[in-house]
Amino acid sequence: MSLFLSSYENRLDTKGRISVPASFRASVANEKFAGVVLYRSFTNNCIEGLSMSRMEQMAAATDKMGIFDSELDDLSAMLFADARQLAFDVTGRIVIPTDLLKHAGITDTAIFVGRGNSFQIWNPDAFRAAQEKSLGNLRKSRPNLKIGD
Repeated sequence: MSLFLSSYENRLDTKGRISVPASFRASVANEKFAGVVLYRSFTNNCIEGLSMSRMEQMAAATDKMGIFDSELDDLSAMLFADARQLAFDVTGRIVIPTDLLKHAGITDTAIFVGRGNSFQIWNPDAFRAAQEKSLGNLRKSRPNLKIGD
């Protein structure tokens, strides 16, 4: 399974290409699709990213929803209809579609943020503000993860 860790800031070049962090590329190296899947986040002003196998897991999870469920309609429209398969070029770059960049407010620099089984791509300033907010929330709630049996 792909595991995306850490944060990396990269610049878009004049042709709109951006280098995907080497550790993120390594996380999907054994995938049948040599690239990533991106879609607009419906919870933040950022871009969501994941491997193709993770997208397939999400599709399987939606199969368990009711066929006439209105939430399934909304989810399918935002998740699958909006998703883009982006293959890496020979140097590990992708071209993020303009509408995704606009959604995230990304112009010349982006930050790739590991989230375990997925990652996000943010405008660096927006990410720093969101990260500070998350830190404050965690300090208040002090979550307790149970690991193992």
